[in-house]
Amino acid sequence: MKPPKFEYYKPATLEEALNLLEEAGDDGKIIAGGQSLVPIMNMRLASPKCLIDINGLEELSYIKNEDNTLKIGTLTRQSDVEQSEMVANVCGLLAEAITQIGHVQTRNRGTIGGSIVHADPSAELPLALLTLNGSVQITSKDEVRTVAAEDFFITYLTTDIMPTEVLTEVTIPLMEEKSGYSFQEVARRHGDFALVAAACHMTVDDEGLITAVRLALGGVEAIPLLIGDAEDILTGEQLSDLLMEQVTESVEMESDPESDLHASSEYRMHLAKVLTKRVLTQAYERARG
Repeated sequence: MKPPKFEYYKPATLEEALNLLEEAGDDGKIIAGGQSLVPIMNMRLASPKCLIDINGLEELSYIKNEDNTLKIGTLTRQSDVEQSEMVANVCGLLAEAITQIGHVQTRNRGTIGGSIVHADPSAELPLALLTLNGSVQITSKDEVRTVAAEDFFITYLTTDIMPTEVLTEVTIPLMEEKSGYSFQEVARRHGDFALVAAACHMTVDDEGLITAVRLALGGVEAIPLLIGDAEDILTGEQLSDLLMEQVTESVEMESDPESDLHASSEYRMHLAKVLTKRVLTQAYERARG
């Protein structure tokens, strides 16, 4: 099946792109990598009357380390982040997560901003952004605003971005020295969307006591899910089997995965508990060196 007819524009500047979005309103759609939008249009699940191609906006493709904050332009290809030595050195969780996105061809074309805006609940980048306490910069013709990841994802494939806005930058506060991370997922086949994914970032002191921790899961709710009780249970403690059991109990209470063609609710919950223990263990070991 082919998509319905649409008008196509390729602006030379961000300002021009924002003006086109303003004129198109609900009928306009940004396209960059097109990894999600094109299949959806081909299946006629989306029928925008106007496509605005931002691939020419080189100003939106960059990776920077400024003021102990990692800044990534929305048009940056996932493969560029994957191959960045700086990202590997200062933000290991993101580097680890991005290798699990689809296949090489997917990452060569897919953009950082596109995956985050699409907001698939099983996608790696939204989960990593939430775990790393990141935020996004959203730009319209009239203003630039910053939204924390915890507030950006609203429900299934829905985010806090209006039809006349563009996600222009992703920002992530960088890790402290004694910190560890882990990103793990289970998929039916290599390159498939994860049935369940888990990510953890934590810091410890010289005695191995956990000083901060963020644990999040993908594939168990309509949006990436931050397990809030994990911080209360683990902060000030050394990781133990008993504490991990308490965290998995919180996972069961806070999440409610649905059954579908790929996995039952019960199996997703089982995976969530198993992966929770794995990422906690690996993040703690890495934090302690």
